[in-house]
Amino acid sequence: MIDFLKELNDVQRAATMQTDGPVMVIAGPGSGKTRVLTYRLAYIINQGVPPRNILALTFTNKAAREMTERIQHVAGDQARHLWSGTFHSVFARILRVEAPKLGYPTSFTIYDTDDSKSLVSEIIKSMNLNPKDYNANLIRNRISNAKSNLITPALYEKDAALLDQDRFNKMPATAAIYKKYMERCHAAGAMDFDDLLLQVYRLFQENKDGVLDKYRNLFRYVMVDEFQDTNYLQYAIVKKMVLYPGSPRNICIVGDDAQSIYSFRGATIRNILDFEQDFPDVRTFKLEQNYRSTDFIVQAANDVITHNARQIRKEIWTEQKEGHKIKVLRCATDSEEGRRIADHIIELKNRYHIRNGEICILYRTNAQSRIFEEHLRKVNIPYKVYGGLSFYQRKEVKDLMAYLRLIVNPKDNEAFKRIINYPKRGIGDSSIDRIIEKANELSCSYLEAIAHTGASGRLGQSLQDFLRMMTEAQRLAATGGAYEAANMIFKTSGLSAELKQDITKEGLSRVENVMSLLDGIKEFMEEDDLQENENTDRSLASYIQSVALVTELDDLNEEAEHVTLMSVHSAKGLEFDAVMVAGVEENLFPSYMSMSDPDQLDEERRLFYVAITRARKHLCLSYAGSRYQFGTPRSNEPSRFIDEIDSSRFESDQSFRSRQQVLWEDEGPKKSVYVPNKPKFVQQTASVITPSNPKDISQGMTVLHQKFGSGKVLSIEGTTDNRIATIYFKDIDEPNRKIMLKFAKLQIIP
Repeated sequence: MIDFLKELNDVQRAATMQTDGPVMVIAGPGSGKTRVLTYRLAYIINQGVPPRNILALTFTNKAAREMTERIQHVAGDQARHLWSGTFHSVFARILRVEAPKLGYPTSFTIYDTDDSKSLVSEIIKSMNLNPKDYNANLIRNRISNAKSNLITPALYEKDAALLDQDRFNKMPATAAIYKKYMERCHAAGAMDFDDLLLQVYRLFQENKDGVLDKYRNLFRYVMVDEFQDTNYLQYAIVKKMVLYPGSPRNICIVGDDAQSIYSFRGATIRNILDFEQDFPDVRTFKLEQNYRSTDFIVQAANDVITHNARQIRKEIWTEQKEGHKIKVLRCATDSEEGRRIADHIIELKNRYHIRNGEICILYRTNAQSRIFEEHLRKVNIPYKVYGGLSFYQRKEVKDLMAYLRLIVNPKDNEAFKRIINYPKRGIGDSSIDRIIEKANELSCSYLEAIAHTGASGRLGQSLQDFLRMMTEAQRLAATGGAYEAANMIFKTSGLSAELKQDITKEGLSRVENVMSLLDGIKEFMEEDDLQENENTDRSLASYIQSVALVTELDDLNEEAEHVTLMSVHSAKGLEFDAVMVAGVEENLFPSYMSMSDPDQLDEERRLFYVAITRARKHLCLSYAGSRYQFGTPRSNEPSRFIDEIDSSRFESDQSFRSRQQVLWEDEGPKKSVYVPNKPKFVQQTASVITPSNPKDISQGMTVLHQKFGSGKVLSIEGTTDNRIATIYFKDIDEPNRKIMLKFAKLQIIP
């Protein structure tokens, strides 16, 4: 028997040793999920399965690295050959090999959000569309959602519901923009983040040269972490690999439906709730013992989550019976909330000797951070806000990265546009427009078009100098000198001189950021990667890919001595000795946008569940009776989520809210929720409403709601059965409401 199995409890050990066939591990917060993941993979390797035949898909690259390190301690250096990483990083690795089968170069560029938005804006302009009607960001999101649901441009053009929706939203050319966007990405040898998934699905679907069979044979065991956060497309790809006639179906999913909080990114909780429909013989293991938190925190989490309608039932428990009860701060204003939380942190530090690095303030929206920053500064407590501008999003870093991208992929037109006249080299907008026109005329890249513009004089000289510089950099990169190429381009492009002209503190910081980037390239070329093997790629293209796939949480230094401020969404997977959850108020947490949809309200409750289970020893909830919103003070009721926790868990047994129990009358399944007495949004309307067909409701119509009265439909989003309308009800305090039409029972008023 392998020694490490002795470190597991009975359920963990059973899940670890069940290696064959479909397996589902429901892992509650703090239940040792990472240990089970690690030991299960090590166990499979020790059973004689080559690591290269195992695919482990994780939530972050950081998690993949940590998992590989742990496996090494148990299974030895062979763990380096394990295929592990995020969906995007693993599929990018596959596409680096297989992209030519789809007509893309192996050195394809990965477009970030800004690149995608820029390209969409350019297409809108080229089609002579009004940018006020066609918001580039909305169109980009529309395209992203389509890809996540496996809707290609060809399918989009045939989807009557989507086309109707675009017409309602006064964006009938969305399908044409989507088609042009894909064509332009392909011509530029570029993929956005969604394409890293969509193109892998296409690769497997078309199965050219038996590529699907190749990866089915390669990945004999597949494990997916955080399965509750997968979207439709991600699961579709996984099923391509493991669900087919004759498959051993060696798939293990690990997750917790109670922590599914990313529907706004396209994640669907149905993947985990309905997993057994695809795999009826699945073996399910529930990890219910919590090793992280004290009993008061664990029981509070159980209290809250039981109010959700559809879930995989489990009862989290802990042996840590001693501990501190939950503290609730009742504050008159949001400013007082900031002051009292700062005071509470000082108490935690002085009385319980808790380090700054083990303290976290969580909030529902990033905008809430300001008030806490102000008060922490006043008492000289160091802090760091996560959710701000990351290193790789800083302008000076993105500028140099654009040069590097164009070196690796000369067809990267978005990179070309960013740097062709930065630093300024006398190439104005009209000259750039002529280059773009010539490229479109010749069906070539913008860089290639330079040689055909016929420019002379200073302009011609500038263009030729730029072309020679890029050619030399490409030569250096091709001979293995990634750092040399990057350093050369930094100096000869004029970036170095441009940045060093600014001798202010901010200017010096920008120079330091670029030097840090160059240092990162040098380290990348020299480091001994844990997953290194004979095929390890240390090229400039590989470095750029690794940067494109990095996430902010991958860089989170949990040992740093500062108090952490972040949104609850960003805190997923983290834990701290002391956690303060701020702004626990109706219409803030839960969000006012969730009030008319039971499914969204359930997700808000799961988000609160995630928030409170980040705490190991100390949990504090705070709310403000008055908070400024859009420049106006608003009075608030404490959140229903506080009321859902048994009063014995709190330091004080006092009831936090006056309340009455009501039922959802219009919005879907019947279930109990709490709202304040005299809810401000309730008004007297006609006693009988004749609901109209939800499919007949469109933007601009006036409708009648049983509770809210008459309102105007401002916009509609979503697909056929999940259309969500934003409706303005003039007679209620929070006039803009998002309502799912299939549940709303609205009457159209002619």
